[in-house]
Amino acid sequence: MNGRVVAIKKARLLDRSQVTEFINEVIVLSQINHKNVVKLIGCCLETELPLLVYEFITNGTLSKHLHDNGGQHSMSLSSWGARLRVAAETARALSYLHSDAAIPIFHRDVKSTNILLDENFTAKVSDFGASRLMPSDKTQISTLVRGTFGYLDPEYFHSSQLTEKSDVYSFGVVLAELLTGMKAISFDKPEMERNLSMVFDLAVMEDRCLEMIDKRIINEGNAEHIREVALLASRCLNVRGVDRPSMKEVALELEGILRLTEQHPWIHQDSTNFEESEDLLRGIHVDNFDAGPISMTSSENTMKNQLVPFSVEDER
Repeated sequence: MNGRVVAIKKARLLDRSQVTEFINEVIVLSQINHKNVVKLIGCCLETELPLLVYEFITNGTLSKHLHDNGGQHSMSLSSWGARLRVAAETARALSYLHSDAAIPIFHRDVKSTNILLDENFTAKVSDFGASRLMPSDKTQISTLVRGTFGYLDPEYFHSSQLTEKSDVYSFGVVLAELLTGMKAISFDKPEMERNLSMVFDLAVMEDRCLEMIDKRIINEGNAEHIREVALLASRCLNVRGVDRPSMKEVALELEGILRLTEQHPWIHQDSTNFEESEDLLRGIHVDNFDAGPISMTSSENTMKNQLVPFSVEDER
């Protein structure tokens, strides 16, 4: 393989559920060929610890660049244009999975830790262990609930009915992260401010979403385009799936805004108005989810924790 660096994902010892996920991931990824989806290069499922081999994505996760050290170390995502491009590319990949793959695919765990960034900061959707192939004659399936708190579609959580709109909700949370620079769940905040989706959606409804936007991107101006994306994120976060847009609609809208952004570069503006509003939301509590059959992952427990770079040399 000409000394190519790859990433290897290894199952945990004696974890049969993860072996099942590995097999599912191979089946799903064999159906996909898209530049914004991480490529599976090979696999070995017959060993005691199954291995999956992926292309190595240089710059790690979107979550790392947004949230580690307050996101201050990542200058590459400190502009609105860069974040909008990541959003548009991720939406493009999810739209492909839902509408253009040979068999429709629902990801089921969309989050910023499952979006990788290559050397050019091109977005790559990853981790398809929980994904589901959808029969062409169905729009929803009943499943054991899978997902990550903070990103999980509340309608799916309560009904166990997985639809394409479940991914749309999760993507809406990622959009809110890109806009605000805040984590989906922040346990170090007061209880009423922990759940980003609820706090963000309330701010949009009260027409004060610009107060929440990351200062590094709002300073660039063109607040109207940022507001449009905030409104789109709010539509994705609608409690009722039927009221959310499809991923194809989301992708088209983001592509349109991205084209306008590229035609009209941002200019830096004074951030006085932003700094005047420090007092945010009150009266919002993190959901007290009902007990029930559910398989959840922490937003920190991601593909990156199981991947190691590995150089494959030519056999002589």
